[in-house]
Formats: sequence, structure tokens, C-alpha cells
Amino acid sequence: MGRAAGVIPTPRVSGSTGPVPADPPAVGRVTLVGGGPGDPGLLTRRALDRLAEADVVVADRLVPHAVLRDLRPGVRVVDVSKVPRGAFVPQEQINQVLVTEARAGHRVVRLKGGDPFVFGRGMEEMLACRAAGVPVEVVPGVTSAVAVPEMAGVPVTHRGLTQGFTVLAAHLPPDDPGSTVDWAGVARSGTTIVLLMAVQTLPEVTAALLRHGMDPATAAVSVENGGTDRQRVLRGRLDDIAAVAAAHHLCAPAVTVIGAVAAFADVTQLADASARPGRDL
Repeated sequence: MGRAAGVIPTPRVSGSTGPVPADPPAVGRVTLVGGGPGDPGLLTRRALDRLAEADVVVADRLVPHAVLRDLRPGVRVVDVSKVPRGAFVPQEQINQVLVTEARAGHRVVRLKGGDPFVFGRGMEEMLACRAAGVPVEVVPGVTSAVAVPEMAGVPVTHRGLTQGFTVLAAHLPPDDPGSTVDWAGVARSGTTIVLLMAVQTLPEVTAALLRHGMDPATAAVSVENGGTDRQRVLRGRLDDIAAVAAAHHLCAPAVTVIGAVAAFADVTQLADASARPGRDL
């Protein structure tokens, strides 16, 4: 007996006991993009390409905000700023935003200051995306740990002075139970010391380095708002850079460099002088 007209049999897959499920909804992607140290001109070409394609941009406080004004019409920007001792979006919430937006089929750019994997919690976001089955890509950025000193005329290494540099997140003072830094080892390392997130803890950090035997006369420099038209450079020594920073009301974001190379700091940028990013030093 023939089939009734207009009735199409339900397709089956060998071994299945029911109809083939509908295709899953399209999944977008997440790209973790390093925004560099502040100057929009220091974004990579791939970073600009991913921003040009984005449907949603999830942005940190320290990204080069000028690039957000150049996004194509209709792009949603989600602000997930983490302000020191201020507004704070939990990392778990950021992870969820990335996954939810990608599962909705969107091309998501997670725009972060500096490099995503240098104190940027980028690996946590990558793991969250992978666990959720969301494709994720990383676009490296120029890290402020190296670029900001450079823009103040300070190389983190220099032949005859230092054979390496140590980059530390100093948001916790040395005596904090959560600090895992061997400050005695750092003081003895003979490398340039680069401190990020150290505006509030600079007095404790410098005191610890002095206590562990570093020369009080070691050159030091703090660079505020590196790579922007508000860049400011404060120069001193290990034993007084914290006092210099306090006297000039140093504000975050700032990078502090301790070591012989800090003496190279461009004298035209000292104290309240401003430096435009990209000019010759």
C-alpha cells in the first residue's frame, strides 16, 4: 500500500530510536585581544581586524578607548571595568558574558589592556570558553611592562647593566599572606624590577627590597598613564621613589622600574611634564 500523499517519513539514523535532532544553533566565537599600553597606534593589525568584525566588544577600563569610537555601527560595547578600590565586575560574570554572547552566535572581542596573558586573567577566560564549547582565539598585545618604560626612555635591559628583568604584580604588599613573591630573591636577582599595580603598595615594596639588601641608591622611575597624552614620569632612587610618588600624587595606572636602567628616564618628561605617545625621545 502506498504512502499517503504529502506525508514525508521522518528520517532516521542507523541505530537511533527517534528522529534526528535539529541542527544546534550557530555558535559565535570569542577573541581575546590585547589592547596594548594605551596608544591606539600600538594595536596589532590582527587586533584591528577582529575589532572591525566584532558584534560585541567586552572592554576593560584600561583599553585604548579611541578604538571604540571607530567600531562599525550597531556594535554593542559591554563595560566590565575593574576600578582599584571602586567599581568591580567579578571575573565569573565576565566569563559568563563571553560565553552567553558567543552562544547567541555573536563574534565577541574581549578587549583588554596590555597583553591578555600578562596579569590580565586571559587564561581564565580562555578556559571558561573552552569548557563551554565556545571557539576562542588569542591576539597578543604589547605589554605595558615593557612598552611603558620604553615610552619614558627606559629600556628594561641594557648591555653591561642588566641581563634580565623581573615583572611583578605588586597589588599585595610583601607581608600579605596572599603574596607569593620571594622578595629576598628579587632583591638579590640583579635584574631590572618592573612593578605593575604598585601605586598603593610602593612604600611597602621598596622597604622590603631595602630590608633584603638592595642598594638604596638604585635608580627608580614611575610612569603614570603610559602611552597616553597624560603620561607623566617621576624619577628617584629606591630609598625615595615612594615619597616622590606620594608628593606628586601618583595615580593608577602606573609602572615602576627599579634598577640601573631607570637612570635613562627622559629628563624632558620628569615631574609634571607631559609626553605625547610616539614622539622621539
